[in-house]
Amino acid sequence: MKKFLIASWRHAYALTLVLFALFPIYLVVLSSFNPTGSLQIDSFIPREFSLNNYESLFNDPTIPFLKWMQNTLLIAAASSIISVAIGSASAFAFSRMRFKGKKIGLQTLLLVQMFPAILALSAIYVIMERIYTFAPSLGLGSKGGLLLIYLGGAMGVNIWLLKGFVDSIPVELDEAAKMDGASPMQTFWLIFLPLAAPVLAVVALLSFIGTFNEFIVARLFLVDVESRTVAVGLQQFVGAQYGQNWGPFAAGSLLASIPIVILFLWLQKYIINGLTAGSTKG
Repeated sequence: MKKFLIASWRHAYALTLVLFALFPIYLVVLSSFNPTGSLQIDSFIPREFSLNNYESLFNDPTIPFLKWMQNTLLIAAASSIISVAIGSASAFAFSRMRFKGKKIGLQTLLLVQMFPAILALSAIYVIMERIYTFAPSLGLGSKGGLLLIYLGGAMGVNIWLLKGFVDSIPVELDEAAKMDGASPMQTFWLIFLPLAAPVLAVVALLSFIGTFNEFIVARLFLVDVESRTVAVGLQQFVGAQYGQNWGPFAAGSLLASIPIVILFLWLQKYIINGLTAGSTKG
C-alpha cells in the first residue's frame, strides 16, 4: 500500500508538471483559431473555430509572413552551419595543436562570455553603422551584418563545448593516424568529424534555435519590413498600445515553430549523447 501511494504521488506530480507545461501551448493553439483575435476564451473547448488568423498571414499584402520565414530560415541555417564549421576547427586546434597564445586565447573566450551580450549593443550598433558607409551588404540593416553578429556572439560557447568533446577523444588515435602519414587536416576530417557527429548536431541545433528565436538584436538592426525575421515581424501584432491582435500572432507563432520541431525530431538521436559528450573529459 505504501509503495502504491508513493507511486501515485509521483505520477500525480509528473502529470501536474506536464499539464503546467502544455497549458501555454494549448492557449496559443486556441488563440490561433479564435475569430475575435484575442486571448479570451469562454471554455477550454471552444464552440467556434476560424482560419481567419491563418488566412490573414498569407493573404494580407501588408504582412509578408513568408518573406519573414525565408529570412529567418536563411539566417538561422547559415549561422548554424558556419558556427559548426568554425567552432569544430577552432576546438580541434585548441585541443590538439600547440601554438603561441593558446592558453590566453581560451581564457579570453571564456572571459568574454561572462559579460551580458546586451552590454555590447551600443558599440555593435556604431560599428555596423560605420561599416554600412563602405559595405552596405554587411552594415546596419543587412541580413549579412546580422549574421556576423550572431556568429561572433555564439563562437565562444561553441568552441568550449566542442573542445570538451575533443579532449575526450584518445590521443592515441591521432598518433596512429600520424604514424600512417595523415596530416592534421586529414586527422580532423577523417577521425574527429565522424566521432564528433553527436556533439556537432547539438551545436547546430542550439545555434539554429537561438538564432531563430532571437529578437532584441534583430529588432534593433533590421529596420526594413521585408528584411525582418519572423520574431520581429510578428511583434507588430502585439506591439501597439491599443491595437493588439493576438490571433495572427498566435497563428504565426505556431507556423514558425514547425521548422524547429522538425529539426529537433530529426536530430533527437544525437541530442542526449551530444549534450553529455561535451561536458566530459577523459
